[in-house]
Amino acid sequence: MNPTIQAALVRERLYLRSPRTVAAARQFTRDTLRAWGVHERREDMLLCVSELATNALRYGVPSGRGYLLRLFGFEDTTIRIEVHDSGPGFSRITGKPHGQGLTLVAALADEWGVLPRAPGKVVWCEFR
Repeated sequence: MNPTIQAALVRERLYLRSPRTVAAARQFTRDTLRAWGVHERREDMLLCVSELATNALRYGVPSGRGYLLRLFGFEDTTIRIEVHDSGPGFSRITGKPHGQGLTLVAALADEWGVLPRAPGKVVWCEFR
């Protein structure tokens, strides 16, 4: 999918570096999906938001900064979830006992990936 070609609904919210923001990010996503009339796979999307936000907090958000949650609803019914952080490193599946969040995202989403950003990265997933 080429997001520059399709019209999209977009909502975003910036969260400070705090573990309490994961629940807030889930609620923001729940409210957005409800407003957009998205019912299928909603729980999978909410779980992916939790995992991506948690990863951003653990590994990608330096002290004194935050992360951006951006949601897209495309005309073809694709939902894209993005978490932007400003930390170093590149998100990947490690295979270690802890840090299985991206393994879960890969299993639930139709597609996922990581894009560079200056500074930091964008970790995204899509549901069709």
